Amino acid sequence: MGYHHLALAAKDMKALHAFYEGVMGFELVKVEVGPSPEGGWAKHYFYRMEDDSKFIAFWEMHDIPGSDDFESNLSKAMGLPDHINHIAFDVADRAELERRRKQWLDAGHQVMEIDHNWCHSIYTKDPNDNLVEFCLTTGSFTAEDRAYALAALEKDEPEFSKPPAKIEVHKPAA
Repeated sequence: MGYHHLALAAKDMKALHAFYEGVMGFELVKVEVGPSPEGGWAKHYFYRMEDDSKFIAFWEMHDIPGSDDFESNLSKAMGLPDHINHIAFDVADRAELERRRKQWLDAGHQVMEIDHNWCHSIYTKDPNDNLVEFCLTTGSFTAEDRAYALAALEKDEPEFSKPPAKIEVHKPAA
């Protein structure tokens, strides 16, 4: 079972649209507009990611209590480092990962690339200042991996994982 959609508040819907449709390639397919139970009203935009069962959605709020000044970066809102709360999208293969990296660089975004030893990821920031990721699973999971994960639930100080095989920052062309 997967998830249907992730819904986030929007600071600047036009900037989010330019990023998620123009840069990420997700198609805006639906908007719901209506009143909010707390007062005010909102537009709820849905962007198709793969098919009509997977979306990322954004709330553009109007006169909703508390929506005048809010932190859109999920981690900063909780007082945490940026990498803790992030949005990760899958890719089918290494060619798609490379295409996505080029897409971000061509759009002027800095890209951090990490080979985590079992998956390969690229990261950038969206207009809400959230870290977004494309991730390719490159390894398989063993019984030992599961045993280590289960044991970590019980240990206050587990052994550290092997460090990433590679970390590289790609800057867009000037």
